[in-house]
Amino acid sequence: MRKANLLTMTFESEGAEKSAHIQVPASEILPEKLLETILTSLDDSKAEEIVTLDIGKKSSLADHMVIVSGRSHRHVGAIADHVLRDLKDAGAGNANIEGETTCDWVLIDAGDVIVHVFRPEVRAFYNLEKMWAPEPEDAPQLIS
Repeated sequence: MRKANLLTMTFESEGAEKSAHIQVPASEILPEKLLETILTSLDDSKAEEIVTLDIGKKSSLADHMVIVSGRSHRHVGAIADHVLRDLKDAGAGNANIEGETTCDWVLIDAGDVIVHVFRPEVRAFYNLEKMWAPEPEDAPQLIS
């Protein structure tokens, strides 16, 4: 699970200022429920070639990455809008989104789950599945 965001609050007490760090979770719902909400939304939006990767052991960015395709710019944008709306309805707050102006590749950062929505040509070019795929058991290991 991604670490909570840290906020600093300043309190004034008897003329002396004191600061304290508090943790605010990125999302009020569990990563599994968040992933389920996203996958249901993608299925409802007719997203194509849905791939879910468990990246929790590879990166501290998120626990899961979901990569999907849309048939056109308009379909990619509609998929992203639908996911954002469903996340908000599920209580996941406002996710960060990038790429919605061109809709070639839209990235949605929902905290513990990152969603990439691509047009097929762009997805094939970047090939994120290969980059983030689990290492085969017989792959050479870095020894430090």
